[in-house]
Amino acid sequence: MASSNLLSSLLLLQALLTLLSPASAANSNLFAEYIGAEFKGVTFSDVPINPGVDFHFILSFAIDYTTSSNSPTPTNGEFNIFWDTVNLSPSQVAAIKQSHGNVKVALSLGGATVSSQPVYFQPSSIDSWVDNAVDSLTKIIQQYHLDGIDIDYEQFQADDDTFTECIGQLLTRLKNDGVISFASIAPFADTQVQSHYLALWKKYGHLIDYVNFQFYAYDASTTVSQFLSYFAEQSSNYDGGKVLVSLTTDGSGGLSPQNGFFRACSTLKNQGKLNGIFIWSADDSKSNGFVYEKQAQNLLATAR
Repeated sequence: MASSNLLSSLLLLQALLTLLSPASAANSNLFAEYIGAEFKGVTFSDVPINPGVDFHFILSFAIDYTTSSNSPTPTNGEFNIFWDTVNLSPSQVAAIKQSHGNVKVALSLGGATVSSQPVYFQPSSIDSWVDNAVDSLTKIIQQYHLDGIDIDYEQFQADDDTFTECIGQLLTRLKNDGVISFASIAPFADTQVQSHYLALWKKYGHLIDYVNFQFYAYDASTTVSQFLSYFAEQSSNYDGGKVLVSLTTDGSGGLSPQNGFFRACSTLKNQGKLNGIFIWSADDSKSNGFVYEKQAQNLLATAR
């Protein structure tokens, strides 16, 4: 009887240790890739898709600006498509989702520029912007068979509260209407940007499934230890959120693969903190054969 009790106690202790183990915590196999912003002819089928990951393509961008190439102007929530629709059409969205059951496709709002001019978040009023956005985006999302939405406004001519209510009410209505099944935001470490997104997070964070934090906006000299520190800081800022790590394949900034990006990812994976990886962007990766996409997905496929 004593040995039986001891065995039971040991098994219970082992189970508790397993539950408490960092490696068993919150790893995810989510991989996301922005696509279509740079018109380099990339298609969904060009990008390698590992069957062991949850794969999100993010079409870039839908923008509430006019499509005039000379001088686009804000349209107060009436969104137009600015991605490569020739190579990333509704039929191609349907085809990639049909051939890969692990693929979902989202669209991203905003971005940094349109026709080389800054994109500003510039609503006329909260109610009118939300009504226009819900109407125009619902049409695009249904036309393109999309699953989610990403918020990537980076410059603002509206205060924190206006941004919070516009985006928060937009996400509320799109989710309540069953138009989208997930939503993400894409902030970076800029004072004004963080002020807007953290205000949104504080009130409407329950509607935001992923934080696609632009870690590549940090300096190109970023080290592994600095990267891990940045990740801890932003995980604290977006407390309770699934903060994804990120890599740019245009070499412009952040922790590069050469300087240890995947080493940092492995460290987070071992700590049970790897919520997923996203890459900007498929357009840039086409020329190098998507080597980092393959590496990222191989890592994530064993993350759970």
